[in-house]
Amino acid sequence: MAFLVPPRTPAQDLDAVVVGRAGMDLYPAPHGTKTADAETFTSDLGGSAGNIAVALARHGLRVGLAAPVSDDPVGRFVGNKLKHYGVEHLSPTPVTGGERTSLALAESRSSDCEVVIYRNQAADFALSAETFDLAHVDRAPCVVATGTALAVDPSRSTTVEALRRSACGMLDLDYRPYSWTSDEDARTVYFTAIEACDVIIGNDEEFGLLAGSLEAGKTLAERMAQERPGRLVIYKMGGEGSVTFDGNAAFETPIYPVDMLKPFGAGDAFMGGVLASMVAGNSVAKAVDFGSAAAAMVVATRGCASAMPTTAQVQDFIQSHRR
Repeated sequence: MAFLVPPRTPAQDLDAVVVGRAGMDLYPAPHGTKTADAETFTSDLGGSAGNIAVALARHGLRVGLAAPVSDDPVGRFVGNKLKHYGVEHLSPTPVTGGERTSLALAESRSSDCEVVIYRNQAADFALSAETFDLAHVDRAPCVVATGTALAVDPSRSTTVEALRRSACGMLDLDYRPYSWTSDEDARTVYFTAIEACDVIIGNDEEFGLLAGSLEAGKTLAERMAQERPGRLVIYKMGGEGSVTFDGNAAFETPIYPVDMLKPFGAGDAFMGGVLASMVAGNSVAKAVDFGSAAAAMVVATRGCASAMPTTAQVQDFIQSHRR
């Protein structure tokens, strides 16, 4: 199975542009504490797109992130963290209206883990031609978008346009029900975005949403790969691993079992790992395995953006956990 990420041209100075949500994460401390019982919190960059951008940067890629933030200390926190992690902020001018940067309170617990995300008037939904110059898309061979960015306009239209403009559009379905007016609305918008995508990654519940039932999700994923020559579709099944389709073939990839500290961050590490490995010239099978290892490392580690591993760390992990 072969899938080729377009090489960077001499005119391009980025390996990828990521579009979506970035915000502040707060974690009750120490590890295992419930939010309701917390006296102190630790902080980090969060949000699916923010985490994917950091994952790519940790693997040595040059990456830009389009995620508007609010004109307040939380927005400045996100901007400072992106700079710290080596991610170029492609929408650095803060939104000055009533919008606010996303804030998440996430418990680091392997069970009974509660995550609360505040997204009323989310600043990242203000993604538009005024906050993000679409010419930035031309600076990289691929665009990675998260489904959260599709929930509301103007972010929805801007994200779809970025995917259409790119030579390689990649979509992490990243379905968050609270951001959408209805499942039917979500299905309609997702299929519009998918038409512009060469790589689609999602879990069984997300494909089930698009198919109309959980049982039909895998069949839909396979059909999506068949509908467009060269398209790659990765169907994730949690602890059961994943199935990768490219229209001509399919293969399964198991997970790397670890002692889980928290249930979040795996999907972002997976997307970052898969893309980084393919950019490095590896086969799709090796890239998916690499992404699976990165995902396992993140759920076994405290934090989210700060937990994203380097390429060398993932390679060492694979070497020491050979199946």
